[in-house]
Amino acid sequence: MFIITGGAGFIGSALAWKLNQLGVEEIILVDSLGESDKWKNLRALKYLDYIEKDDFLWRLFDNFIQADNITGIIHLGACSSTTEKNASYLASNNFDYSKQLALYCVENEIPFIYASSAATYGGGEKGYKDDEENVDSLRPLNMYGHSKQMFDQWAIRNGIMDRITGIKFFNVYGPNEYHKGNMASMVYKAYYQIKKDGKARLFKSGDPDYKDGEQKRDFVYIKDVVNVILQFMNNPQLTGLYNLGSGQANTWNTLIGSIFKAMKIKKNIEYVDMQEELKGKYQYFTQADMEKVKSTGVELEITPIEKAVKDYVINYLEKDNFLGDE
Repeated sequence: MFIITGGAGFIGSALAWKLNQLGVEEIILVDSLGESDKWKNLRALKYLDYIEKDDFLWRLFDNFIQADNITGIIHLGACSSTTEKNASYLASNNFDYSKQLALYCVENEIPFIYASSAATYGGGEKGYKDDEENVDSLRPLNMYGHSKQMFDQWAIRNGIMDRITGIKFFNVYGPNEYHKGNMASMVYKAYYQIKKDGKARLFKSGDPDYKDGEQKRDFVYIKDVVNVILQFMNNPQLTGLYNLGSGQANTWNTLIGSIFKAMKIKKNIEYVDMQEELKGKYQYFTQADMEKVKSTGVELEITPIEKAVKDYVINYLEKDNFLGDE
């Protein structure tokens, strides 16, 4: 039996979908549904149980869920807003909750995979290499990134990183992210901008080294992401920190151009001023160093950006489909 926290969220529900495709239905999903639309991600999934996150820890610690029955816990639940200003909430939700789950798994010898983030790399001044020795030198640009950094550092300093697995996700996009609002990918947001106005909007560059729209990010498709996570689940001996991206930086212009092409519409991009709260906290370049993952024998089948965007647009956005509706 697998437990997925953040199981109604973007990556969590996609992982459950992938397990269902393989015939696995013994899954407990943990999340906080609130008033968002992420409950819709659950409709096509098959699972044993759903538990609200505020009830999950006490059920776990009071043995309502037997440790011997748990194959692994994949902890993807977190507040992922890069503009969240409540540092106490992030410390509690992203840091302390993760600590309690990690200690439970270590004590009960249960494989534990958790979501770190590429946001820990900050502006990239120290590169994007996923070595544990590099962690203390990183300077995240926002509190979300710092909350993820806090847990990485805690796990290393307390000597448990060799018994758990942290994955630093880069810019993931694809179906089932629809509930994320402002934190949804630019593929999702630009698609609806184009449908409404016939054009997409990108931030102007505030860095003279990058022209407008030529800022670069490592974009990775959700289907590729869950394939890699599944391999880590099947190989719990692969502990430590690992990047998960495409390993290739692409410009925003390239990404948005792929959407127009998939929609068969002439490219029309408007460059707008960056929001004040993002200035000084914006990553102009990210690119996952994937050599450590490759060295483990984990197979990386990265879908080319144009092909991935086309799949997302044609098979999901155009049809209002979720994973599992195919």
